[in-house]
Amino acid sequence: MALDRWIALILLSICLAYGYTAWFTMDAGLAPFMKRNPIWPSTFPKVLSILGLISSCAILLGLEKAEEKPAEINYRRLGDYHLGQALLLLWLMVAYALCLRPVGFIVSTSAFLILGSLILGERKWPILLPVAVTATLVVWFLVQQVLGIYMRPLPGFWGG
Repeated sequence: MALDRWIALILLSICLAYGYTAWFTMDAGLAPFMKRNPIWPSTFPKVLSILGLISSCAILLGLEKAEEKPAEINYRRLGDYHLGQALLLLWLMVAYALCLRPVGFIVSTSAFLILGSLILGERKWPILLPVAVTATLVVWFLVQQVLGIYMRPLPGFWGG
């Protein structure tokens, strides 16, 4: 079985577990007044699990392939690919998740976007800095003010 089908099989099992949790266990602890709402906290996970199941099954059954192509990745020559960049990005994601609370959303997200862009090769500082900071501030404003979800914007010692 090809690598894409193995990954689809793993994703299928994850989506099945996620869907089971969303359909059967998440709604059990809802307060009575929440059960009358048209959208429950489990609505989005239910939709995600269904979309994941459909996508995984399509890959497993080979419905996404119009014609057979030879493998584009030569697994014997993995050193020729940018594995260093991929591993650095994975490390950066872990560091971002660990720094989100103590450093604050604005600082950690801006740093993540800037460092991630640098790892991927972007060097246009006059474009990179304002875009990263503006995107961070827009997302923070939408989550904080529009959705009403509190996220610490700055490190704790700045009074955020």
